[in-house]
Amino acid sequence: MVKNFLIAEAGINHNGNLKTALKLVDAAKRSGADAIKFQTYKTEKRIHKKYKKIFAILKKCELNYKEFRILKEYCDQKKIIFFSTPFDLEAVDFLSELKVKLFKIASFDIGNKPLINSILKKKRKTIISTGMAKMEEISSVYKKFKRNKIPLILMHCISSYPNNIESSYLSNINFLSKKFNCEIGLSDHSNGIEIPIFSSLLGVRYIEKHFKINNNHKCVDSSVSITGNQFLELKYK
Repeated sequence: MVKNFLIAEAGINHNGNLKTALKLVDAAKRSGADAIKFQTYKTEKRIHKKYKKIFAILKKCELNYKEFRILKEYCDQKKIIFFSTPFDLEAVDFLSELKVKLFKIASFDIGNKPLINSILKKKRKTIISTGMAKMEEISSVYKKFKRNKIPLILMHCISSYPNNIESSYLSNINFLSKKFNCEIGLSDHSNGIEIPIFSSLLGVRYIEKHFKINNNHKCVDSSVSITGNQFLELKYK
């Protein structure tokens, strides 16, 4: 039986606090995650200041490059894979400099040609969420990665926070598997582990779940995140 590759999506659940980010790494390692993923950005490049509420949240949850270096070194020590979603070209170069093994492209950036072209130049395995993408966009980015002979994982994803079993459309996994000659994974926004278990039965190997330390951990994505104990349960299902 092929072992699942489990990604703890820490995202911005550290609330901009390095100590909390390090605790997330510890919890993810204890919980059996193969990798932990963050988000690398400079708020001013990610969203316009006129969107005051979202801007304030992202700014509060922003980690600087020095802190990401510390995180990467800590993950290496703990023997858990560190990677991140870059939201601008500078972040792509920075993560490449850190020698990340993977890149992640958010679904709303699937049509972001400058970002994708920059990632293609780094020639690293890349995970792309499909939640907010049109089929033409998925096909286009798939062809680019195939043409450049770069491993690609397309993640079935429903951009609903939180998502539920009834609207998970897991049949899309079979559809994507038949249409594209690459790994098909799952990026799940439910607050349980049932959907990842079902997807695993459909042949999914790469599973990404939003992650929090425990139920007392107050964080931005708490409603779509599972705890370390739930992650450990998923690991051995």
